[in-house]
Amino acid sequence: MIKYYVNKKAQSNGDHEVHTKNCNYLPERQNRKYLGNFSNCHQAVKEAKKHFNQVNGCYYCSKECHTS
Repeated sequence: MIKYYVNKKAQSNGDHEVHTKNCNYLPERQNRKYLGNFSNCHQAVKEAKKHFNQVNGCYYCSKECHTS
């Protein structure tokens, strides 16, 4: 299981990105929301969509959930 977080601040395109706890691009503590422990990014993105309408996986740590 991996700890996932979502960025509370949207990117310029409106996406709130989902990151793993070890991602180099993990937002500062005050700008991230803990989502929980999941076995894959798809589950974490699903959880993040309960909090934000526009969600995307991080290109670097959750690439299989990243859409262009």
